[in-house]
Amino acid sequence: MSGILGITLVSGEPETSIAETRKEKKMTYNAKDYNRLIGMAGFSDTLLKNHFTLYQGYVTNTNKVSDALGQLLKEGKTGTPEYAELKRRFGWEFNGMRLHECYFENLGGKGSINKTGKLYQKLVESFGSYEAWEKDFKATGAMRGIGWAVLYQDILSGNLINFWINEHDVGHPSGGMPILIMDVFEHAFMIDYGLKRADYIESFFKNIHWEEVEKRLLLHKG
Repeated sequence: MSGILGITLVSGEPETSIAETRKEKKMTYNAKDYNRLIGMAGFSDTLLKNHFTLYQGYVTNTNKVSDALGQLLKEGKTGTPEYAELKRRFGWEFNGMRLHECYFENLGGKGSINKTGKLYQKLVESFGSYEAWEKDFKATGAMRGIGWAVLYQDILSGNLINFWINEHDVGHPSGGMPILIMDVFEHAFMIDYGLKRADYIESFFKNIHWEEVEKRLLLHKG
């Protein structure tokens, strides 16, 4: 689609191939391959492939906005409305890209959380029990609206906190480290679950890659 400021932004499949685009400019970010998730229980191939295509659009748009900002900077046009609007847009596109990557990468697991692991212990320390954390995280994801449910670690205190992230760029805690990300935009579940978001959340939990999630946990030194 033709976006504001004369820049064509995409909502799905890139309009040109990466090879064609590279003839014109250097691609700063490249879409990752998450086809390993195809066949995951509770997620149809159609749902996953559509979600991958949407993610690829965020990667493409991140590059386009980044290049446009660089050109405006080069031309000394940083005081223009075009620069200001693109600067605001960049955070939305970039977060859309990164959050989807974190989301896909914390899926594909088949086991339950390791109750002797550091993540489990930290959840108990922060919430009183694993069950209390899970209840709060699911409730966060079930709230009305579109966005993300994210388990963050406060890098100053080491505490784990569940946050609602509106759209892609509103509500992120300053200095927070994302530990577990759940997409609750309609595109993440409606093809398979319709309006039954709670059923999607249950399927999400059955497929969490707990080992990957634990890798994101920072060892807080106090």
